Amino acid sequence: MRKYLASSVLVLALACSAFGVDTVIEEIVARINSSIITRSDFEKAKEQAAQEAKEKGADQAPKREQDTLRDLIDQQLLVQKAADLGITGDTELIKRLDEIRKSMNLSSMEDLEKAAESQGVSYEDFKQNLRNNIVTQAVIGREVGSHIQITKEEAQQFYDEHKSELERPEQVALSEILVAPVKADPNSKEAPPEPTPAQIADAEKRANDLLAQIKAGAKFDEIAKKYSDGPTAPQGGDLGEFKRGMLSKDLEDKTFAMKAGDVTDVIRTRQGFIILKVTEHTSAGVPPLKEVENQVQEALYLKKLQPALRAYLTKLREEAFIDIKPGFEDTGASPNQTQPVYMAADSPQGKDAANNPKKKKKFILF
Repeated sequence: MRKYLASSVLVLALACSAFGVDTVIEEIVARINSSIITRSDFEKAKEQAAQEAKEKGADQAPKREQDTLRDLIDQQLLVQKAADLGITGDTELIKRLDEIRKSMNLSSMEDLEKAAESQGVSYEDFKQNLRNNIVTQAVIGREVGSHIQITKEEAQQFYDEHKSELERPEQVALSEILVAPVKADPNSKEAPPEPTPAQIADAEKRANDLLAQIKAGAKFDEIAKKYSDGPTAPQGGDLGEFKRGMLSKDLEDKTFAMKAGDVTDVIRTRQGFIILKVTEHTSAGVPPLKEVENQVQEALYLKKLQPALRAYLTKLREEAFIDIKPGFEDTGASPNQTQPVYMAADSPQGKDAANNPKKKKKFILF
């Protein structure tokens, strides 16, 4: 990381020469190498932190606000490190934007831009924030996460100490294929008309044909995406997980008696005819370690990541030039950071006075 020696005081002010009035446009509260953090950046981040703390619990609010500047500096350091490593995030950014577009059922990126602007959101700022998130996560993964090691002994110890948290009720994960006698109009608020006997018979036949295809080896999720009339069709029919008591008694008795991978016969419902697949059947109690190993590994990884990341960010601070305006505090500062050194001749007042003794300007200094 680059190391800079401060040769002048940071300034951001304009003088309205026509009226002889000094007008402050923006106030800088911190400089991180060649990047700056303005007061508006700081205030916006503080408001967001306060809102997030409120959602998680009021007791977290003071700590979150106190760390606001630290978090902003953390991001700038990671973004700059990404540039040093040649991480642009371009490909992932396009992928994420397209995922957002699809989730909003928009036909083009231009529509996504219009949707953002209609909500008062700067599309360019939105893209930049998304890019920053992508590249910072990439840096963390490469520079910190890749060095974290978890031993079998650590996993076993974590499992033994957290068994009560790992205990789970019996539940099934289900997917569906729905064949409706009369397809509902998604744009209409009215209920579809009652199906005729012929429509009901046709729907039942189509459902049985689909079931025959599945039993012959066709993939359930592909059949669901192609033929299901249910709202879960784009997700391959995925309905999620269900504990006992969440389904009707009839469906509960059927599905909870099945193993993962089993498929029901065609079932008549008010919506039409459905076929259900049990994609996962979880027994009640504490699962063996091998079943929750990924969950244990992830918990241990996150536990180790936070102190390792903080140590890495401290190292980046020590390799950077960081200047904080008096009255603001970087709670992640290291005592080994380069401290800014100012010379009187380099100050904005000194330069301005030397060049134009009669001209007076008002500057925001730190």
